[in-house]
Amino acid sequence: MILDLARLLLFPALMAFAAASDLFTMTISNRVSLALVAGFFALALAGGMAPYEMLSHVGAGALVLVVAFTCFAMGWVGGGDAKVAASVALWFGFPHLMNFLLYASLFGGALTLLLLQFRQWPLPYGLAGQAWLARLHAKESGIPYGIALALSALMVYPETEWVKAIDLARLALR
Repeated sequence: MILDLARLLLFPALMAFAAASDLFTMTISNRVSLALVAGFFALALAGGMAPYEMLSHVGAGALVLVVAFTCFAMGWVGGGDAKVAASVALWFGFPHLMNFLLYASLFGGALTLLLLQFRQWPLPYGLAGQAWLARLHAKESGIPYGIALALSALMVYPETEWVKAIDLARLALR
């Protein structure tokens, strides 16, 4: 039961925290990525994931880490975004990686267009005192891509083996 609750809540909670953190502070703490990595290994070991499958997941995470940090070095994404993307890839492995990246591209593009449009309008006087909103509105600010990454991850997560392994009937009866 505890394993099922952890599978059901840990990943989505960390992704929601990453999105909120990026929205309000334009940063994602390294602790979020570390918690995602630790959570993956804890649940993979507790759930009996085969070593070769675990290695495949590590390979997906490593691949995304290399590509994401290349993008970070070019100034295209933030470091926190790169680490979160790699952590999500660790959870999804290769079977769900392309869906995650496709959703991340689509949501990231939509978020970018929305923010560019939002930044063209004047910020209403009553909202100008909100530091996070002023930072989000500033034209020189980046895009909080962690929001798109979190939405993408939450779209794909229900299709993964992590969720399919949950015994929902047993959870509902408790």
